Amino acid sequence: MPDDVSPSSIEIRWVCVDCDDPEQLAAWWQALIGGEIRVDDDGDVHLDGGPVPLLFLRVPDQRQVKNRLHFDLHVEDFEAALARALSLGASPADDIFVGDRWRVFRDPEGNEFCIIRPKIQAE
Repeated sequence: MPDDVSPSSIEIRWVCVDCDDPEQLAAWWQALIGGEIRVDDDGDVHLDGGPVPLLFLRVPDQRQVKNRLHFDLHVEDFEAALARALSLGASPADDIFVGDRWRVFRDPEGNEFCIIRPKIQAE
């Protein structure tokens, strides 16, 4: 393994999301997690200033299978976060997992993400 690049010199600039409609999907994620949208000269849509920088890229192919990478969104108010995601148009992904500690959803283009319940503190 080359020694000229150390892990400490690498940063994740964006998490890229392939999609059909970058502006529409970025706007949906902005409503869910916040941030500011910017469209660059190539038509790629940046969502910066939220919990993680996202880059939405238009691709011609359709998503075929379950995501190999997804977001786990930790929230303080689990029930309110579930209601918000549903009100924005997320769809439950109960075919993937149903449990008490988190809930799996799909965004409008079918990308899975989880909303994670806060840990219950021992008294």
